[in-house]
Amino acid sequence: MPAENRLPIVRVDNAEGFLSPPHLSAVRARALDALNALTARSCEGSDFLGWLDLPERMLAEELPAIETQAERLRSSSDALVVIGIGGSSLGGRAALSALGHSATETVQPSDTHPVVFAGHHLNSDTLRETLDSLDDHDYAVNVISKSGTTTEPGIAFRFFLDDLKRRHPDGGWKSRLIATTDPRKGALKELANDEGFETLVVPPDVGGRFSVLSAVGLFPLAYAGVDVRAMLDGARDMAAVALREDLETNPSISLSSVRNALFDAGYGVDCLSFTNPRLRHFAGWWQQLFGESEGKDGKGPFPATCEIPADLHSLGQYIQDGRRQLYETFLHAGEGNTSLLVPAGPSRDGLDYLEGRPVSDVLEAALDGTRSAHQSGGVPTLDVRVPVLDAFGIGATFFLFQITVALGGALLGVNPFDQPGVEAYKRNMFKRLGRPGY
Repeated sequence: MPAENRLPIVRVDNAEGFLSPPHLSAVRARALDALNALTARSCEGSDFLGWLDLPERMLAEELPAIETQAERLRSSSDALVVIGIGGSSLGGRAALSALGHSATETVQPSDTHPVVFAGHHLNSDTLRETLDSLDDHDYAVNVISKSGTTTEPGIAFRFFLDDLKRRHPDGGWKSRLIATTDPRKGALKELANDEGFETLVVPPDVGGRFSVLSAVGLFPLAYAGVDVRAMLDGARDMAAVALREDLETNPSISLSSVRNALFDAGYGVDCLSFTNPRLRHFAGWWQQLFGESEGKDGKGPFPATCEIPADLHSLGQYIQDGRRQLYETFLHAGEGNTSLLVPAGPSRDGLDYLEGRPVSDVLEAALDGTRSAHQSGGVPTLDVRVPVLDAFGIGATFFLFQITVALGGALLGVNPFDQPGVEAYKRNMFKRLGRPGY
């Protein structure tokens, strides 16, 4: 399949009927202005636009070092623990899960060189389960933190560092530890310098939720055996389309404009309805990206998620008949050529008419039926279709949504690259725990 036919396809026409054409036209013009400011690096938050050229930069400069370190640890360990929270782990976890890896808190026997995740919670039982699942594994650790002082991953890191030192008292723990952190400063960088273990770079000009295409996401993926070059190729090809100054052909302008116009029209919830269970962690990444980028100054749609068809038997009732405050973004990924056929079965279940048909056909019908029902119930719908859920496709989808949210923040009049509200819970937690200075 040619590369251009493998990029995500965006449709917004099913939502346009809910909007004022003059207003939508004006928003699109503003979105084009926002894109020009973004590419000129003159927008608000311009100090954090390093993600714009990450696909090119990584392919040209930094990927060989990441691949070398991943291969080194693959040859000396049989599992990897990724310690991070938020943008330090969600992107890599989303890509792993989307591409068929387990991406859980415990080692799964089905994975070769499994990657497990810690540092994103404060639950003792789960942390103990992660440690116990590694009893029979010679594992390595990738701790990810720009500062090295974030509470949740910092606590987890202490446990795993102690365990590595217990297992390898001769100093072998150092070769099984790699930190992804600031290139010059911070507690984690200082520790790596003092103790002599390897580091990879969190680009200083890239915020956490935009960092999946840097070493933050690429190193764990490379360790797991993912084709990270194909991921970057997908992102690079998407950039060529999503940074194009063309109102008619730029999918990010279309998506961000309609989302903003819907918010102006009173639709305050954006529900991402996805059709593949492998996209559950991607939905979590999407929630952080949009919630943390747009949710400021009393603005921005609330990012909700819904799995189709599973959640149609729970959330479906509200979406269909509840308060008319949400719109729906359908994220559908093709299955390739491996769809199972519905087998023969007991006739009394009433499903004989489906015998021999691909399960993917039934899913397509469920998606079409859901979209039609929700639209008729007063729900505007948007569509993002990923032709093939492979490394190229997931890389392209990451970049599509990153550009979309950057334009969306500009349309809302907020800085999409900061997160001042996140600090409030930390201040309260530090005060409660008696941290000096709080």
